Amino acid sequence: MTMIKNHNGYRHTFIENKLTLGLAFPLEVHTSMDIGEQVKLAKKAEDLGFSALFVRDSPLHDPKFGDSGNLFDPFVFLSYLAAHTEKIALGTASVVTPLRNPLHLAKLAASLDILSNNRFLFGVATGDRPIEYPAFKVESDDKGRLFRESIEVMKKVWSEDFSIIETEKVNLTVGDVLPKPNQSHIPLLGTGYAKQSMEWLAEHMDGFMFYMQEGFRQKELIRTWREHTVTFKPFIQPIILDLTEDPKKPPFPIPIKASLRTGRNFLIDYLYALQDMGINHTMFFLNTGSRPADEVIQEIGEYVVPLFNK
Repeated sequence: MTMIKNHNGYRHTFIENKLTLGLAFPLEVHTSMDIGEQVKLAKKAEDLGFSALFVRDSPLHDPKFGDSGNLFDPFVFLSYLAAHTEKIALGTASVVTPLRNPLHLAKLAASLDILSNNRFLFGVATGDRPIEYPAFKVESDDKGRLFRESIEVMKKVWSEDFSIIETEKVNLTVGDVLPKPNQSHIPLLGTGYAKQSMEWLAEHMDGFMFYMQEGFRQKELIRTWREHTVTFKPFIQPIILDLTEDPKKPPFPIPIKASLRTGRNFLIDYLYALQDMGINHTMFFLNTGSRPADEVIQEIGEYVVPLFNK
């Protein structure tokens, strides 16, 4: 755990008993991803004190799914952002590891972590788009086992020289994977259960990400996570946010799961409640909101971020 605590991205984002705030791409509202605008907003978020920027892994566009996710490959996109930012953490939420070879993933993640000055937070998952596994000729029923394999292989090649690894996807008997992460590990954030037990996740993950749900259910899940972790490991909850112009506007229904439409005042109260519940980080998805992302980032950065990211 000591090496994780010294990781720049982890240290910048996660504080025990505290909530910090980040953003998720795409940051633009109702548009395709204009790379210049994305970078401009990312730098603005960093200047305003947001702790992290996250991007989803969307291997394929499924027109029946509802959105196209992130346009660019997450590793390439975050590498580009790393060159245009200095301290804000850069994370995936999350890479579908069973669809990629673990050796490729290990090299990609280590490269990004080093090039970003140890700012990479590696969110991992089994995916949620039904068309992906058939398209890649991977059996969906195998996703849990392949997820475990990917994590175990990456950890081994990150921390050892010339590992001997023989698994379903890997037959490494000669050679090595370079580069190695500077601290022999990269923070791994599990998204959902990924077909694993809570015991396995608590042992192998450095944090746990779960979608927004009823308060009593989330509180119970956080309690279960804490019971299974020996040292502090953060709990992360994303929020699909539509921030209204009127800061006094109370929350009102929105036909999108795991979402919140409200004014700034209630948002602040809600975030304090999340902090009291034991949530350590939340990332805002803004791309389905009714206001320009630049305005929303400015308002949250000016009035909300200073209450938490300090």
